[in-house]
Amino acid sequence: MIQSMTGYGKAVVAYKDKKINVEIKSLNSKQLDLQARIAPLYREKEMEVRQMIAQAVERGKVDFALWIEKDAASEAAPVNTALMQNYLSQLQTFADDHHIQNTDWMQILVRMPDVLTKTEQEVLTDEEWLVARQAVEQAIDALVNFRKQEGAALEKKFNEKIDNIERLMAEIEPYEKSRVEKIRQRIVDGLQQIPGVEYDKNRLEQELIYYIEKLDISEEKQRLSNHLKYFRETMADSHGQGKKLGFIAQEMGREINTTGSKSNQAEMQNIVVQMKDELEQIKEQVLNAL
Repeated sequence: MIQSMTGYGKAVVAYKDKKINVEIKSLNSKQLDLQARIAPLYREKEMEVRQMIAQAVERGKVDFALWIEKDAASEAAPVNTALMQNYLSQLQTFADDHHIQNTDWMQILVRMPDVLTKTEQEVLTDEEWLVARQAVEQAIDALVNFRKQEGAALEKKFNEKIDNIERLMAEIEPYEKSRVEKIRQRIVDGLQQIPGVEYDKNRLEQELIYYIEKLDISEEKQRLSNHLKYFRETMADSHGQGKKLGFIAQEMGREINTTGSKSNQAEMQNIVVQMKDELEQIKEQVLNAL
């Protein structure tokens, strides 16, 4: 089953007075291109997180974010009342000594060093990381499921385009058979328009056969049919078929282009143009396949 490289996943879990948020987005890329933004508390686990993502995502341009939301009460810095009282005592003494009156001490005190500063350093515990890791796993699972859904839509699109190419290839056959007589008649008409020219009919038939063989597209049609079959078989593989599908599409393009160069009828060339259009849509979408 095909997976798309385009996807999105998000998870939110609660731990004590905080919410742990994880968000992961991916787009198509030739290899894994991972950008990670992780809250400082969990920064020590960045390599572990990167390994989890690389194992599940494999390929794509990935944007990962892990951040924390805390309750306003827990986030507020505590007031160091003892230090604040000490500052106030010193300021009042200074004001009395210098006869300073009507001073708004509160505005001054809250700006004094360490009055509103958090002194404790938060440490990541094993319990909290276990909860955060679950959030990472949930977001990655959501991303993979999103990619599978997008991949199913891609597979449906590819099958439609392959069906169209097969139908167009079958439409070429009537023109391919009728053009032999048209080519022969065109050559004979050209010879008859030249005054006094005599020609050997047997030699004409031999030259005509040689000319028709050069324009024969039986091999191109057979190879294209094989490529279309191989494309379907590759889509049915487990995963990671994107690059391989791209190579097969290139081979399909070669056979269609050769068919076009050998088509000497407007009707056949019009059909080839339609086949090229279907193939270009496959090539555009195959860039999104994992």
